[in-house]
Amino acid sequence: MVRVFTRNMFIMLLSIMVGAIIITFFIGDIMNRTKIETLTTEHQAEITSISSKSENFTSYFLKSSVVLDLARSDLALGNYHFDLALLWYNSGLAETDSLTLESYKTWGIDNLSLAMPNYIYSYDNYLEAKSFFNDTKFYTNYKLYLDILDLYINLADSGSNLSMLRYNASTFLAYLTENLTFDEKNNTVVFLVNVTDLLLSFDSAMEAYNNELEKYNEYQNAIDEYEFFDENR
Repeated sequence: MVRVFTRNMFIMLLSIMVGAIIITFFIGDIMNRTKIETLTTEHQAEITSISSKSENFTSYFLKSSVVLDLARSDLALGNYHFDLALLWYNSGLAETDSLTLESYKTWGIDNLSLAMPNYIYSYDNYLEAKSFFNDTKFYTNYKLYLDILDLYINLADSGSNLSMLRYNASTFLAYLTENLTFDEKNNTVVFLVNVTDLLLSFDSAMEAYNNELEKYNEYQNAIDEYEFFDENR
């Protein structure tokens, strides 16, 4: 009787132990699977976040670059007409024929009328590009990218200054051109009114433009020479 009881007890205990091991294994397996699933979910979320940031960075940077190119184009077109207007103005100052002077004045005013809207477009586009470049910074924490974005922001800011300075110069030049008149008695070109202050304002605007242009070119050169991509990234 004792032998049967001992054997049964042994079998029972062995069964319990095996059952406990199996249950422990399943519990451990479930916990490991749960951890794996959790890590996989976290990694997928992280990958999605990185992918989304990359896409947004690229999108905003391209958008910024397109608007920046528009601003440059507007400024260049404005400068083309401004240079022609300045040419007609200077030619008018040296003219000895009243009819030719009137032609120069008309051509000068016409070109300024074309230049000034382009300076407004350029000013607005430079500011919009600056805003887009600022927004682009939200989608990266990579120092090289942040640094070059700062250069682009400074470039766009300087470009907006150039646009407004040349717009102001155009306004002054238009007043000066309109006030040109031919003195038949002395056979020379004079101004209808005292333009001393106007001439000072024009010269000041031109000087400020040239100074700002130096800054603009420095930013552009820094961008052109910048190592945008890092091999160790």
